[in-house]
Amino acid sequence: MNSNESMASPQLRKRKIQLNLKEISAIQIRLNRIEGQVRGVQRLVERNDYCDHVLTQIAAIHNALNGVGTLLLLNHLKCCIIHRTQQSDEEKNVVDEMLEIMSKLIK
Repeated sequence: MNSNESMASPQLRKRKIQLNLKEISAIQIRLNRIEGQVRGVQRLVERNDYCDHVLTQIAAIHNALNGVGTLLLLNHLKCCIIHRTQQSDEEKNVVDEMLEIMSKLIK
């Protein structure tokens, strides 16, 4: 357990990601692709390949991880935050607009 987990309340540590099977599959596909990219970077380093190629691949991995993070953040905001609060339809529209803006900013 890392220091952030030890500081979280037991209630927070028991929460689970609320993803449907389609979302889980999409994230797993992305993570598998990232894993392959990391192995590719390892091979480039082992072969003492040109630094520019390695850095390009690292940038691709970074962007791919940001994509996974974006999916999880949007899911968290939609499912976890909205479902735990009692909001009117008007407030939900504001939250949906906020999610759209955040998605554009994060890309």
